Amino acid sequence: MCQEKENKFRTEYRFRKKDGSYIYLEDSGVYLREKNGSIRKAFGVMKNITGIKLASEKLKESEARYRSFMTNFRGIAFQMGLDFTPLLIDGNIEETTGYKREDFITGKIGWYQNVLSVDREKLFENRERLVNDPSLFIEHEYRIRHKDGELRWIREILQNVSDPAGKKRILQGMVYDISKQKEAEESLAKVEEIRKKEIHHRIKNNLQVISSLLELQAERFNDKEVLEAFRESQNRVATMAIIHEELYRSRDNETLDFSAYLQKLTADLFHSYIVRKGDVDMQLDIEEVFLGMDTAVPLGIIINELVSNSLKHAFPSGRRGKIRIQLSRTEENSGNKNISNSTNNIGAKSSVDKNIQYTLVVSDNGLGFRKTLISGTRALWACNS
Repeated sequence: MCQEKENKFRTEYRFRKKDGSYIYLEDSGVYLREKNGSIRKAFGVMKNITGIKLASEKLKESEARYRSFMTNFRGIAFQMGLDFTPLLIDGNIEETTGYKREDFITGKIGWYQNVLSVDREKLFENRERLVNDPSLFIEHEYRIRHKDGELRWIREILQNVSDPAGKKRILQGMVYDISKQKEAEESLAKVEEIRKKEIHHRIKNNLQVISSLLELQAERFNDKEVLEAFRESQNRVATMAIIHEELYRSRDNETLDFSAYLQKLTADLFHSYIVRKGDVDMQLDIEEVFLGMDTAVPLGIIINELVSNSLKHAFPSGRRGKIRIQLSRTEENSGNKNISNSTNNIGAKSSVDKNIQYTLVVSDNGLGFRKTLISGTRALWACNS
């Protein structure tokens, strides 16, 4: 391309070869001019720049693809030194944090100052582990405070990599906003909690209906043994109904406060056998124990049978005495962790400690089984919580 004023020229164009293929040429050189400024001659060089041109186009294409990826990427990608100094940060930064990319790169805003204080210690601990172990890969969740004050849940994936020159180790990771996912999980958990409460409530109501039907059926008989059989059946049904009532009121619908349950159970048994006030005292020596339903039901039935037998047989003709129920921790059951987890059917977030063993003692100071025996009945039962 001729230039009217400049003495140098440079241009690029495609050139078709004999075989029909095209190459890129760079044509550059200088003009020799007459005194009046007109071009007399041109000296130059033609250079094949096809390789450079194709590499440049691929680079531009790669950059465009990267920009497109980061524009549509719903998270934040970053690299930082082992001292946690940011080296690169890109992606959905402003929407996730409320701050601009430059705020973090320049150090105006530190990532950690946005992390909720209760989550910060665990975050530091995990990152220090990553620094000390080059092969470690960490994925964790924590909360940050958005610039507008709103709390956001974050999932971070972090690992060790080499820097572009391959000379030193740096940290590289991605951050995702999982707030909507957490909200959905919390909503599902609430729905599940309501569903479980409704199930326990319905089971309790159904058991109460069964108890009422047994009572109505008992009115047709006068035989003492038959009436006693109906009453025992009612008490067993009530034992299970009270458990479902306590589960309905519990914090997690999976475990119940067994001490509160025993107070209700024994009160109902005293009422069922019409024990005169002061004739028999009930002493409950029970630690705070939370049990799963699969343990509480058989344990409650056992206690129901033992206490019922004491009330029926240990204190005849107005004999005074006392019944004592003790439930205490004995030792940690490290050998039966899997059995305990299975029989209680409860998750890791339950309030029950599944590795603790308890001992139950039910005793009374009544007549006993035979005259040759020391007065009183006693039962021992060891269980995993």
